[in-house]
Amino acid sequence: MLTAFARAFRTPDLRKKLLFTLAIIVVYRIGTHIPIPGVDYKNVQQCMDVASSNRGLFSLINMFSGGALLQITIFALGIMPYITASIILQLLTVVIPRLEALKKEGQAGTAKITQYTRYLTVALAILQGTGLVATARSGALFSGCPVASQIVPDQSIFTTITMVVTMTAGTGVVMWLGELITDRGIGNGMSILMFISIAATFPSALWAIKLQGKLAGGWIEFGTVIAVGLVMVGLVVFVEQAQRRIPVQYAKRMIGRRSYGGTSTYIPLKVNQAGVIPVIFASSLLYIPSLIAQFSGGNSGWKTWVQNNLTKGDHPVYVATYFLLIVFFAFFYVAISFNPEEVADNMKKYGGFIPGIRAGRPTAEYLSYVLNRITWPGSLYLGLIALVPTMALVGFGASQNFPFGGTSILIIVGVGLETVKQIESQLQQRNYEGFLR
Repeated sequence: MLTAFARAFRTPDLRKKLLFTLAIIVVYRIGTHIPIPGVDYKNVQQCMDVASSNRGLFSLINMFSGGALLQITIFALGIMPYITASIILQLLTVVIPRLEALKKEGQAGTAKITQYTRYLTVALAILQGTGLVATARSGALFSGCPVASQIVPDQSIFTTITMVVTMTAGTGVVMWLGELITDRGIGNGMSILMFISIAATFPSALWAIKLQGKLAGGWIEFGTVIAVGLVMVGLVVFVEQAQRRIPVQYAKRMIGRRSYGGTSTYIPLKVNQAGVIPVIFASSLLYIPSLIAQFSGGNSGWKTWVQNNLTKGDHPVYVATYFLLIVFFAFFYVAISFNPEEVADNMKKYGGFIPGIRAGRPTAEYLSYVLNRITWPGSLYLGLIALVPTMALVGFGASQNFPFGGTSILIIVGVGLETVKQIESQLQQRNYEGFLR
């Protein structure tokens, strides 16, 4: 494996791509530590030391920004507006016929949808930046911090607009950096930046577990978390690579004197066809009642119920709701991202059929049946992985200090596998050994 990495750096064009990607990552990490104007950085650091600050409402966005959100830097919003915009456009493609037609136009249509995604990203960045500034000014960003209301000393309109514009511009720069990696580097740029943002929080989270541990100076807890993390990574890799291969046979066609077709292939249906999207959907949806309750006045009954049941990660109501939402969104996303009828029609158009299944409607029904069967274990797997931090909350007392679970481990493993495959494919153009002999 080390020989394969050395060979990658000895290849001139691949070395340039790797070094370019590393340079963009360095620029991105520097930007996550530059505070925006109008923020008292000393008060921010004082509030960051409060133990409860990392368990707040914005923990998911803070994870995607590499810890930049709670530090209120120029890249505070990180890549989250782009992820949200991409998901919204992907959902609207199923609903709006115009977007669906653009998707079928090939590269030109995809470029147009990408342009719409950029516009929506900027709009969402303005909206999220305004919400973050308002939250920071009110002191609700850090719960339990005595100087939380003094993070933004100057609360004039000009300062507020400057902060929002700076964070929106930072989101645009992050989006540009990601596209640079995609065009001139290795892997998908947005996924790489997301990978780096999550991986950057691992050292501090692991060390916090060691400091909070009580057995042998915290080293036993630290070692236990590392061992559990390795098992989790192995499990996620196993399930992410698992797929049901449906065989497809193409009939022979004679055109003139030449014979076309007659080949056999397969349709790969992954066990986790939805990826990490259901976990993000469920987390975002559960944040909405908490966000409404946080900014609503008075002490009404529904507000008290939400604060007691939907804001604590270890509460049974929260755990059950979170798990059921993940299972629901797994089926929902698979239903809109994979259309069995469209696949069956394309197979019929090009003379393909599944052995033992008639072409057309029976093929679509068979694909739907198989897809539903494999989505059940995939959705349950997602729900259990997402609840690992909750089990860590019970076992270690701090769910946000347990990195090997939930959205983070799914993204880390998924992006890592995809990037390694891209490097390996470029290596195999010159040498067929790859990373694993």
